[in-house]
Amino acid sequence: QVQLVESGGGLVQAGGSLRLSCATSGRTFSTYAMGWFRQAPGKEREFVAAVSWGGGSAYYADSVKGRFTISRDNAKNTVYLQMNRLKPEDTAVYYCATDYGGSPGVPRSIPDFGSWGQGTQVTVSS
Repeated sequence: QVQLVESGGGLVQAGGSLRLSCATSGRTFSTYAMGWFRQAPGKEREFVAAVSWGGGSAYYADSVKGRFTISRDNAKNTVYLQMNRLKPEDTAVYYCATDYGGSPGVPRSIPDFGSWGQGTQVTVSS
């Protein structure tokens, strides 16, 4: 059973930056693709970014492309989400997730991910 723990959320002004971290345990981290999702109040959970198991490929939602960067450190079993030029519409609870393993590419749909963290709140003030 894998455990995922997000950290790094908080309150930031528009235009600012935050870096989210997701530490994992209980699984061979380097064999699984990782993703970040978010859910704003009253809205469905949506894809933000994902990275392949080796870190060589990444995919971003159009709304964050050019502002957010996903990366992973397989030696530390941790995935990161660097968020720059934050906007009020980025306000949400952010979740990290692992896929089921063996993905040939970069998964990006919620059903592709089998384990989830508890989430960390990001609030961007205008």
